[in-house]
Amino acid sequence: MAIIEYRNVEILRKEHVVLKDVTFDVSPGEFVFMIGRVGSGKSSLMKSLYAEVPVTTGEARVFDYDLCHIRRREIPFLRRRIGIVFQDFQLLTDRSAFANLDFVLRATCWTDKAEREERVDAVLSRVGMANKSYKMPHELSGGEQQRVVIARALLNDPDLILADEPTGNLDPDTGMQIVAQLHEIASAGTAVIMATHNHSLLDTFAGRVAVIDNKHLIFNS
Repeated sequence: MAIIEYRNVEILRKEHVVLKDVTFDVSPGEFVFMIGRVGSGKSSLMKSLYAEVPVTTGEARVFDYDLCHIRRREIPFLRRRIGIVFQDFQLLTDRSAFANLDFVLRATCWTDKAEREERVDAVLSRVGMANKSYKMPHELSGGEQQRVVIARALLNDPDLILADEPTGNLDPDTGMQIVAQLHEIASAGTAVIMATHNHSLLDTFAGRVAVIDNKHLIFNS
């Protein structure tokens, strides 16, 4: 059963049509590459999936939420099931890797300190960062910071991860390692949609490829 179902969706930004006639499905555990020029609408489409950009035309469902009619009070529950990996990390610079993740858990109503510590340790271990949890972001390499960001995205055991140009600020070898990490996550059952400019990744890693061109989303066969 698909976790994302879009049918003839139109996406607007400031009343301008960014994408039109968007139709696609994503199933649990799928890995989807989304490629397109800067400004083509990749980020807008991703933001529509977690109700940051509203959908008013067509049919759009993510999990059991109808995005065309989603209530404001439902949006936090939708977003708890989605992990987001940003190109520019967006880590809090005044606290350690561990404290960055603990902050997210406290903000999402994890009240038991021991449970929070156990969860943070688990996700940092999963991305190979358990031995650097005490370090501040500026003490970590770009690749290490991105691994912490992936760990942050995994905190609430999401059904979907959206990775918006996650290798954009990394050298090629480190970028390959990050995509391999995301592939492992998809293999474990979490769907991953990754926007990228790096077409060489498509030759290295398996996945469906969606191209955004001329305001349309086209899946390569």
